[in-house]
Amino acid sequence: MKNNISGVGVALVTPFDGRGEVDYQALGRLVSSVVNGGVDYLVALGTTAETPTLSWEERDRVVAHIKEVNAGRVPIVVGLGGYSTQEVVEKIHRSDFNGIAALLSVTPYYNKPTQEGLFRHYEVIAGESPVPVLLYNVPSRTGVNMLASTTLRIANEVPNILGIKEACGLIPQMSHILKYRPEGFKVISGDDCLALPLAAIGGDGVISVAANAFPVDFCMMAAAASKGDVGKASALYLQLFEAMEALFEEGNPAGVKAALAIRGITGPAVRLPLVEASGALTAKLERLIGENGLK
Repeated sequence: MKNNISGVGVALVTPFDGRGEVDYQALGRLVSSVVNGGVDYLVALGTTAETPTLSWEERDRVVAHIKEVNAGRVPIVVGLGGYSTQEVVEKIHRSDFNGIAALLSVTPYYNKPTQEGLFRHYEVIAGESPVPVLLYNVPSRTGVNMLASTTLRIANEVPNILGIKEACGLIPQMSHILKYRPEGFKVISGDDCLALPLAAIGGDGVISVAANAFPVDFCMMAAAASKGDVGKASALYLQLFEAMEALFEEGNPAGVKAALAIRGITGPAVRLPLVEASGALTAKLERLIGENGLK
């Protein structure tokens, strides 16, 4: 098994069948597709997995199935977060971390903690987690932005912190973290469209939504960027970017599930309160996938 969390991680969707049940056969196809397509690690139970709509039994079974199909080929990161620190700790204690490389934990949402509250939250979680913790900052969803100064404070003062999935969308904020981070602290893009610019300034890859549907092309782009081949990386980015933008036009993961259905890997179904991609978006994605030969 690879054990270096860098390069391209894929935030796996959770496929559902026509009855709204988890489609484990499709999940297996997806895992095989992305691993064979070149991703460096898998991320289970993240935002893209529609995790809040999954029961605890489903969550456990999803992770177990991903482990089984992956068969140790690449590392697995599992998402586990919440707006109650104590509840997150309880979730950690009941979870099976056998075969799990790291824990991805989003900043508390809804209650909008202060920067001091964010620091203390991660201090407690890192102390309870049996695997390294990857911070996850996504203010567009949580309502609070973890500032670079807080991220760096956690990185320098809290043991068992692997790095951050940074989805603030602000290159200056990410640049500040990159410039002043301690040795070994990973800075990973949480936005597909910012993977290339972050790589150019020394970032450690991306946790991608698009790599569910286009793993080969996306991984080729990321690999070229990491090697400093700007020409190849830029050409691949321009081939991908319209489809990547379209994936988010009607929310995530409705768009990427439509793309996966077009490619015959999983179905388009999502669970309420999300709804499937419209016919117009599906047609647009089908056109972009065909015109650009995405795979």
